[in-house]
Amino acid sequence: MDRVTKLAGQRAVVIFSMSSCCMCHTVMRLFRELGVNPTVVELDEDPSGKEMEKALARLLNRNPAVPAVFIGGRLVGSTDKIMSLHLSGNLVPLLRNAGALWV
Repeated sequence: MDRVTKLAGQRAVVIFSMSSCCMCHTVMRLFRELGVNPTVVELDEDPSGKEMEKALARLLNRNPAVPAVFIGGRLVGSTDKIMSLHLSGNLVPLLRNAGALWV
């Protein structure tokens, strides 16, 4: 859990992902199209990935635990939450407040 918290707090947007997860790719693409360059932690490529995945599953109360998106060091959620924020117009202001967008 400490590693997840540390990584999540290092950048404005951090996405915990699996390289083979299509929903992870969808979320990453959304952020990039908005002009955000998220830090992506590929759990299946990280030596501590299994432990981080278990910690994220507990935090999100769901399995699979990816994608798990942190904005401004706070857990926002998974694909459904990100898309909901985007469609309601609340994602961009959240990204601006975290310093991930300058526009």
